[in-house]
Amino acid sequence: MKKNLPDIKTFAFMNLGIFLLAAGIYFFKTPNGFATGGVSGISIILKNIFGWSPAICMLIINVILLIFGVIVLGKECGGLTIYCSLAFSLLTWIFEKLVPLSSPLTNFPLLELVYAVLLTGIGSAIIFKCKASSGGTDIVALVLKKYTSMNVGTALLCSDFLIAAFTFIKWNGDGSIAFNPETGLFTMLGLFAKVFVVDDIIDSINMCKSFTIITTKPDEITQYIMRDIRHGVTTYGAKGAYTGADKTVIITVCRRAEAIKLRRRVLAIDPEAFIIITKTSEIMGKGFRDNTN
Repeated sequence: MKKNLPDIKTFAFMNLGIFLLAAGIYFFKTPNGFATGGVSGISIILKNIFGWSPAICMLIINVILLIFGVIVLGKECGGLTIYCSLAFSLLTWIFEKLVPLSSPLTNFPLLELVYAVLLTGIGSAIIFKCKASSGGTDIVALVLKKYTSMNVGTALLCSDFLIAAFTFIKWNGDGSIAFNPETGLFTMLGLFAKVFVVDDIIDSINMCKSFTIITTKPDEITQYIMRDIRHGVTTYGAKGAYTGADKTVIITVCRRAEAIKLRRRVLAIDPEAFIIITKTSEIMGKGFRDNTN
């Protein structure tokens, strides 16, 4: 039973990300015309021109891009992405049927833009953390990330910029078009904000603590780290320049929740220990991120 817990946790997180993403798009982006890129942005533009259902448009476009994603990114990511993409489109369709909207929720577009960026940014970051994608241009972003040095935020910016540029044009009911600077500027603001939100949330989710411990009682501390926290330890000898005393330097990394326990335990074992704790979001190796990813 315990062996299946990671899969259950991943599934729960994916569904949370899907819900936040769908809510942000349906309740805040679509009514205001904030097409900040992605398949949802294309669907919003198609809705404004032809009046088509955004959920149906997203489903059709996602299916095409999913085929491309499975071929390039592999079966594992493809399987998770297929689920997220279909669930995302289905949930958006459910919102359309249960909570129909003919206008924005409020008269404050900047407030709605903030919620649109936060909800979709957090939702996308959670899905990326689960090594999946909501489909659409997220697949393009993952492909760019895999074969270039771009981070996820930069890749999304490149793939979404042209889509967002279309919001500067307003399609009228008689078929004519007009310049729409307000919606366009809000959309561009949301697009740039989303880049930073996605990267910051991913870094926050991946956040770990790196410990450098200088102590005269290394054995008990290293045993605690390996036995209770179950992480590896690197040690080497050192000498205090001021006192001339022999000491041991212990280096290890752990997750945020474990860091609190480790700090307390080290000080309980050796109140004179010197501890340096730094934040890091990129840890590669056994027990953390696979070196091949």
